[in-house]
Amino acid sequence: MDTTFKNVLAVIAGVVIGGIVNGGLINLTDGLIPVPEGVDVNDVNSIRENIHLYSPKHFLLPFLAHALGTLVGAFVAAKIAAKNKLNYALVIGFFFLLGGITMVYMVGGPAWFIALDLIVAYVPMAWLGAKIAGTN
Repeated sequence: MDTTFKNVLAVIAGVVIGGIVNGGLINLTDGLIPVPEGVDVNDVNSIRENIHLYSPKHFLLPFLAHALGTLVGAFVAAKIAAKNKLNYALVIGFFFLLGGITMVYMVGGPAWFIALDLIVAYVPMAWLGAKIAGTN
């Protein structure tokens, strides 16, 4: 298989599979830890306006979704990439980091969660996913 094709496939597969993991965990959130009364989780404005009602437990699954989605996506990218596997895993991490920055801009949240999420859930998880995949 052509190296360029394999590397492009690695990024696409990493983003798609990581996104599925992320989205799946986010969809589980409301069933496991109900949001405060009156919050419409399908409306970004409702979440933003009521974020002050959230307690730390409400941020656990979103953090895990971001971290595990990135980890799995980076793992997949590192497994598929033809060479420079760590670099392709980190591309996934930076892609998801951009999503995290967008989420912070749109929804906000407490400073401790924003810092934890942006510092730990993306690039370090991409590096870890690459290491689990067996990169050097």
